[in-house]
Amino acid sequence: MGRRRQHSGGLALATIGLHARDTDLLAGILRDLAAAGNTVVVVEHDRRMIESADYIVELGPHSGVKGGEIVCAAPTQDFIQDRRATTARYLRGDEQIPLPTKRRSGNGKVLVVAGAAEHNLKDLLVRIPLGMLVCVTGVSGSGKSTLVEDTLYRAVARAFRVESLPMWRFKAIKGIEHLKGIRLIDQQPIGRTPRSNPITYLKAFDDIRQLFASEREALRQGFTPGHFSFNAAGGRCERCEGSGVEKLEMYFFEDIYAPCEICEGKRFKSAVLQIRYRGKNIAEVLNMTVAEALSFFTGTPKLQERLHLLASIGLGYLRLGQSATTLSGGEAQRLKIAAELKDTSAKDVLYVMDEPTTGLHFEDIKKLLAVLHKLVNAGNTLVVVEHNLDVIKSADWIIDLGPEGGAAGGQIVAEGRPEQIAKVTGSHTGRFLAEALTN
Repeated sequence: MGRRRQHSGGLALATIGLHARDTDLLAGILRDLAAAGNTVVVVEHDRRMIESADYIVELGPHSGVKGGEIVCAAPTQDFIQDRRATTARYLRGDEQIPLPTKRRSGNGKVLVVAGAAEHNLKDLLVRIPLGMLVCVTGVSGSGKSTLVEDTLYRAVARAFRVESLPMWRFKAIKGIEHLKGIRLIDQQPIGRTPRSNPITYLKAFDDIRQLFASEREALRQGFTPGHFSFNAAGGRCERCEGSGVEKLEMYFFEDIYAPCEICEGKRFKSAVLQIRYRGKNIAEVLNMTVAEALSFFTGTPKLQERLHLLASIGLGYLRLGQSATTLSGGEAQRLKIAAELKDTSAKDVLYVMDEPTTGLHFEDIKKLLAVLHKLVNAGNTLVVVEHNLDVIKSADWIIDLGPEGGAAGGQIVAEGRPEQIAKVTGSHTGRFLAEALTN
């Protein structure tokens, strides 16, 4: 009798783009794979998927340089009782993402899309109350992204002349006059070269360069803020043009980058690196994490404000000069949100996001929600395509599409407050939302 062969498999963030109903189905399939003698390793943040596991490994205890350790590795029931693991605290209920104390009533104005009929949308009449956090929900393939990104965003963006993408099918849109602009905050990279980084994206590097240029030795040598920029000739290393790395072109593989032979990755000429602010040169400052920089740059209110903004959305572990090419989609998206928040004059803007919780842990989602609420409290409207129940239960208004995916979707199953959606028996979202609201 032959011995059964065992296989191993690996999945990274397997529930991306999946509704809670579909996550349950996937979890069942993975358990069947394991029961058949296979080993399934999943990198995941979804509560239902984690709770369906036999064994859980938690890395941490924090992010970035403060992570990378095994905090706990144990069978699921033992893991849930662990006092060190952040994930375990959420699974036990010791930590929670709380419900809002009250739902917003909006500003009384409405954006209306009539006759939306692209792909599987069934000639929809969609009303979006302004001044609210609006979640568009539904099972996978129900038409959410088609409605929000391909129809709503394209129509409003064309009206404001910020995009000229092809128009998808709809009959009319009304209420644009109540808006002053529109932004799509997606997970696309903030830059495609090693010179793009968090501190330049938030335009906070100008303040740092001014501090260095104001040092006595810098003044003596005639250095200006431009000498401390790696985007302009003068003080930067010209071999790598301030990127700190040199690109090695590969014919059959992706290009790779190696540290510059001249500056050894420090980006600047040696004379510039001799200038120190509070004992640090410009390369050392760029190598600081956001959290470290918050302590270092005391007494600089404007710079502190922008650094605190990054820390408040869970990005305190990023290095100031970290290359944009190394940032995850979720990190890039949160940087874009931070860039919007630093403009305190923005009001009556329609923000559009598609699954901003992708790749985020419970703790990160809690921080993200706090930031999203800030955007809406400032007088804006936020339309979010989302499957995460913690975000959905925190919304002011929900538009639920379905009832199923593909040809069986594209209809509005329910719309209203989360408490109202939870009572709609024909809504898959409502069924799981009722449980989230109760818990």
